[in-house]
Amino acid sequence: MHSDHDGGPGDGRAGGPDDAAGGIRALTPADPSRIGRYALLGRLGSGGMGRVYLARSAGGRTVAVKVVHEEHATNEEFRARFRREVSAARRVGERFTAPVLDADPTADRPWVATGYVPGPSLEQVVRTYGVLPTRSVWALVDGLLRALDGIHRAGIVHRDLKPSNVLLTVDGPRVIDFGIARALQPSVESLLTSTGMVIGSPGFMAPEQVIGEDVGPPADVFALGCVAMYAATGRLPFGHGAPNPHAVMFRIVQSAPDLAAVRDEPLRALIARCLAKPAADRPGIAELLAELQADPNRPRPADATGAWLPPALLARLAQQAARLLEVETPE
Repeated sequence: MHSDHDGGPGDGRAGGPDDAAGGIRALTPADPSRIGRYALLGRLGSGGMGRVYLARSAGGRTVAVKVVHEEHATNEEFRARFRREVSAARRVGERFTAPVLDADPTADRPWVATGYVPGPSLEQVVRTYGVLPTRSVWALVDGLLRALDGIHRAGIVHRDLKPSNVLLTVDGPRVIDFGIARALQPSVESLLTSTGMVIGSPGFMAPEQVIGEDVGPPADVFALGCVAMYAATGRLPFGHGAPNPHAVMFRIVQSAPDLAAVRDEPLRALIARCLAKPAADRPGIAELLAELQADPNRPRPADATGAWLPPALLARLAQQAARLLEVETPE
C-alpha cells in the first residue's frame, strides 16, 4: 500500500509485517544522504506529494522524513499551505499519533520529520493475520478516539482515516498521514480540493464528503465506524459486493449500512451510531470516550504488558522493532 501513499505532516509509516527490514528499501544514487540534521537510512515510500525516508538524528532517534516533490516546492501557494499544515500538526499530542518533530518549509525541497512507528498498518494485519478479536477492536477504538481527540483539538480534520493510515504497535494504535488533512479554518485549502478532487477513500468517506459539503470532525467519526467494522470483520459497512467505488459512494449516501457481520452487539451498536447519515446525529469524540471510560468491561488500548493484541502478532511486532535497531547509520 505505502508505495503510492501521499504521506504528509503526520506520516510515521512503517513497513509490512513480513518485510525483512520493516519495509525499508535501499537508497538510490539520486537520493540525498542527509536531510537537515538527519542521516538517511533508506526509503519508506513515495506518493503524489513527496518521498518518505527512514532517518536517524544525531541523538539516535529514528524518524520518518517526508521530502516534498520538486513540482510542489516551486509553488508558493503550496509552500504556504504546507507551512500551515506543519504548524497545526505540531500541536497534536504524540500518544496515539506519529508526532511532528522537526520541519523546514523554507528549504529548496520542503521537508518534515515525524516519529517513526515500527509497526504494520491495520490493513496489512487484517490481510496477513485475519480480523482482530473483539477485545482488540474495542482497544483499537479507544486508541483511535484518543488520537482523533488530539488531532481535532489542534484544529485539524483528518479526512482520510482508513486501515492503511492506522499503524499497530505494542503499546497501542497510531494514526498517521495528516498530509491530506486540513486545518478547520476555511481559508486553508487542501492541495487536492483546490483542483476540484474529492479527498478521502471511497469506503470510508462520510456522506457529506461524498456530496462535496463542508467536512468537520463528524466525518472522522464516520470513518472510525468503518475502520472498526473492518478490524472486526474484514468488511466495510457499504462495500460488500459493490461492483465499483461509485456504487460504494452511492450506498454511503442512500443506503443503510450492512453490519450483520459484526457479532459483538455493543460494538455493532457503536458502529451504527458513528455511521448516522446526518453529521449532527453522530456522537462526538468526547462523548464516545466518556462512554468507554465509564464502562468497566471495555479494555484499555494498552497496559503495562502490551496485551491488547493477540500474542502471535505481538511477537511479530517485537521482531520488527528489533530489526530496526540493526539498521546502521551511514558514516
